[in-house]
Parts: sequence; structure tokens; C-alpha cells
Amino acid sequence: MKLAEAASQLLKDTNSSSSRASVCGIFVDFATASHRQKSRTQALKQKTRSAKLLRLIDLDFSFTFSLLDLPPVNEYDMYIRNFGKKNTKQAYVQYNEDNVERDIQTEELETREVWTQHPGEGPAVSGGRENREDTDAAVMPKVDTPRLSSFLRAACQVVAVLLEEDHVAAPSWSPGAPSSSLHFCDSATQLNTSLPFLQHRKVSCLHASRVQGQTVVSVHGLPGTAPASPLDSRYVLCVWDIWQPSGPQKILVCESEVTCCCLSPFKAFLLFAGTAHGSVVVWDLREDSRLHRYLRLSDCCWTFRMATFSTDGVLTPVNHRSPLQAVEPVSAPIYKRQSVVLSPFAAQEEMSGLSFHVASLDESGVLNVWVVVELPKADIAGSISDLGLLPGGRIKLVHSAVIHLSDSLSHKGHELWGAIQTLNVKFLPSDPNHFIAGTNMGLISHGTRQDLRVSPKSFKPQQHSMRPVKVNVIDFSPFGEPIFLAGCSDGSLRLHQLASDYPLLQWSHSTEGHAITGLQWSLTRPAVFLVQDDASCVYIWDLLESSLGPVAKQLISPDKLVAMVVVGEPERTSGSSPALVLARASGGVDVQQLRREWVAPGADERERLRLLLQEAL
Repeated sequence: MKLAEAASQLLKDTNSSSSRASVCGIFVDFATASHRQKSRTQALKQKTRSAKLLRLIDLDFSFTFSLLDLPPVNEYDMYIRNFGKKNTKQAYVQYNEDNVERDIQTEELETREVWTQHPGEGPAVSGGRENREDTDAAVMPKVDTPRLSSFLRAACQVVAVLLEEDHVAAPSWSPGAPSSSLHFCDSATQLNTSLPFLQHRKVSCLHASRVQGQTVVSVHGLPGTAPASPLDSRYVLCVWDIWQPSGPQKILVCESEVTCCCLSPFKAFLLFAGTAHGSVVVWDLREDSRLHRYLRLSDCCWTFRMATFSTDGVLTPVNHRSPLQAVEPVSAPIYKRQSVVLSPFAAQEEMSGLSFHVASLDESGVLNVWVVVELPKADIAGSISDLGLLPGGRIKLVHSAVIHLSDSLSHKGHELWGAIQTLNVKFLPSDPNHFIAGTNMGLISHGTRQDLRVSPKSFKPQQHSMRPVKVNVIDFSPFGEPIFLAGCSDGSLRLHQLASDYPLLQWSHSTEGHAITGLQWSLTRPAVFLVQDDASCVYIWDLLESSLGPVAKQLISPDKLVAMVVVGEPERTSGSSPALVLARASGGVDVQQLRREWVAPGADERERLRLLLQEAL
């Protein structure tokens, strides 16, 4: 009984404590814990079973094959594969490893084009595009550069002439009065030779360009006074534009006495001169003036250009040892120049102006032919091999051939008085392979540059003189006819045809016995030529009007005539007429505009001249 009561009491105490624990503590769910434990056990069993099954069902390779095996090839391997491996050697160099290039991308800036004009002409003085799209869509205008350059050259020439007229009107210098013109000329203009560096200098010779009709070169000797400056001991050459007479375009100086000169045949930017010491000098008129010497004279700064090249620096025996008598350009024939469109290379050479040779003749009969070479780059420090080249210059002469005219003339069988001398040389315009050379014995030698046989070998006068006669000047017809004129020291004038020994026409007393010192065909009329003698008289011949003598003449005094040259463009019938440039004994140079009757050609003048020459045969 007591035992049962004690058990009952213990059960009550347990229930009372359980009720207190659920109220005061945390409830423990044994059923959930038991379920979670069973789930983990089941999952572990499934994992173990799957691991065992995977080992049983694993796949294996039965057989393999490759459809395409193409390994990547870099750029270097591709280059080596194409280049080959025979006779080659590879070298590797590595440097500047830290030079890493990176591409940087930035946002493009927005721009807008606007324009304005001041002073305003018309209602629109400013404008512009509103958005960028219109600017991008606009088509840039095409600029014809050659046409623009041609227009600018012509416009600059017109502006320069207009400014020159204003300068001439100034009281500081007068170009001369119309009353000083010759009776067969309309007007006269005097070149300004009163400049400080030209005072007391006499003009020794004149030369005119055949392609630039307004360009004339005058050669001035030493001043008659005692040298007061280094310039007084040098000879001066001036390049003039007859439409700008107030001053020369270029001023050149030379150490030696200049005996002859000529300009380049296609573009007058190269000037060649022969000296009394036997050298050939070249001036490149395109050179920058900073390469040359400046002098300030009479509150004006002048540039005096030294020679670009001189054959004195050519240390070979081909140089001349006697004074030079003539320097002549040897260019392509006229008919070839007119058809250069068939040869683009020839056209490019003529555009540069360097497709020609230069021939120099001394008084001993040595004719040298030089090739004009333009260097691709100028060396301001000078050249070690070309000792005659000016530092910074690009033009030089290379010796091409030598012809000894004295050897061919010494076996003619004629009676000669002393040693023979050659005085001048001219090349046939239609075939520059042929040339003629005047001598001091009345003979004119005929030869070729290739030393071919020619007929006749010399041209003789109609009557043999009892004393030696010098052929002072010769000139070919510029109209394609194979005829030339020869003026002699006894006053005789001869008209020769290239195929005949003796002249077609000869005038023995054309100048009343005075020596002929100047002779030139007209540039516009085939039957007209001008003659100058040592008595300061000028003659005009017109063979169609009179074949017996000159049709006009005038004595120039008291300031005697020293040299004469005709300027103008060949066969030009429109625009400015040819003019006569005269050098006086006082050092002055004036330009005489010939009258229209002496320069305007007739319709059938060439045919009439051919008939006249056929009758004279």
C-alpha cells in the first residue's frame, strides 16, 4: 500500500516537473530528429550504390581518327615558308623592349566652318554651315594646279609690268625719249645701266633667249677706274626683262673675263658662259639667293650670284687651254620637240629643261661637248668629287666628247697664212648633229658630232682673197631652211646652202668694206635679216624686196654701237613685236621697237624665198 502511494506520488512529481519544463525551457522534438537521421542514412546508401554502379557502366574508346589537322601559323612562319630556306641566314635582334604602343580612343570634337569677308562686297559678308553632316556631305572642289600656276605666272608678269611703268614715271630715272629711236623703229626704251655696280663698265656682248623673247643677257667688263671694292675686280653679267627696264632680274659675277654666253634652250633658267681662261661656267638662276652674297649699294640691297659650276674643277686633260670663242646649246631638233606627246619621257625632260648638251669652242679648234646634269639633292657642305660645284648647287657639266676642228682644216690644200683659228660655231636647228664653224681664213668648216662624213667639208667664198679674211659671225635661218648667213671682216656677206660648197649669193661690198660684227635673221620674216658693222651702222636686208643690197640703214652716233641682238619669239605674229637691243660704247643699253613693216610676215613669204634660192642655184 505504501509502495503504491509512493509510485503515485512519484508520477505526480514527474508530470508536475514536465509541465514546468515546457513552460520554462526549450521543447525537444525527438520525432523530427529521428526522421532526419533516417533520411541521411538513406541518402548515404543511395550515394554509395550510385558510386558502385558508375564504375560498372563507364564508357571506353573503341577507335579514333582525325579529319583535319591544321596547326595555327603566325606571320613569321608564313614569311619563312614563302621565302625559302636555301642560301639564307637568319639573325635575331631584340631591343627597346619597354617601348609598348597602346591604342587610345578619344571622342571626336565637334567643329563648324565659318567664313567672313572684309571689306564686305555685296549683301553676303559672312556665312558657314550649321551642322557637321552638311560639311561631310560637301564635295571638295577640284583644283587644276598647272592651270592655276600658269595663270599666276601670267598675272604676276602683268602686275610687275604695271608696277614697272609706275616706277619708270618716277623722276629718279628716265627710260629715254622717243626721239632717240632709229628711223626704222617706232619707239625706244633705255635699260637702267646707271646702277652703282654698272657705272664705268662697257658692254662686251649681248645674248637673247629664243624661248623667252623678253629675256636679254648683257656682259659688262671691268670698270675703267681704280678698284674701290672687291666687286670692281670681277666681271658682271645682267639678266634683263626688257619690259622691266628699271633693273636687272639677276646679277651674276665671274672672276675671269667672259667672252661668250648662252641661255638654256627650253627654259631660260641656266646661263652658260665661256671665259678667256678656257673654262665654262654655269649659273642656276633658280637657286635661293641666300646661297650668294648680298651687297648694299645706294640704299638698296643687291644679290650677286657666284657660278654654280665651273669646269676649272674638272681635273682632266679635256679642259680648254685657249680662250673660248663660242658656247652653244645642243638640243633636240625642232620637229622632235613638237611631237613630244609621243614620248612622255622626253616631255618630262623638256619640262625640267635638262634634255640638252652644251658645246664650247676655243680659238685653237677644240670643240668640247658637255652633258648638263642636275643632281637629285644639293649638298650645302660641298662635294668632294666635284670640285667645281658651288656648295648647295645642283647643276654640273660632264664631258661627253671632243672634236678637233684644226685637224680637218689643215688638210684642205689651201694656202693659209699662219695658224688657223676658229671664231664661232652654230648647230643646224633641224638636225643638231651638224654644225658649222667660222675661221680666220675665210673658210667655214662643216662637221658632225659623231664624226661622220659630210659633204661639203667646208664652205668657201666665190672669190679667193689675197689676204686672210675672218668669218666673224654666222647664223642659221630659224625657219627650217638649210641656209645660213656668214659675215666677214672684209665687209663681204655670204648666203650659203648646206649642200653646196660655194655661196648661193655673195655681197662683197655690202658694208663699204667695214667689218661685219653682228648678224641675225629676223624671227618673224624668213627673208629679212639685220647686219651690224664696226663703223656703228645698222643695215636691214629684205631679199624679197631687193637681192642687191640692204633696203634700210642708219649710222648710230655719237655714242657708237658695240653689240646688237634681236629679241622676240620665233614666228610670232601676234602680241608684242620683235625688238632690237643695242649696246653703246658708253655702257648704255636701249631697246628699239621695230616697225610693223619689218616684223609682219606675208602670206607666201616662205614660198617666194624658196623660189629665189632655186633661181640662185
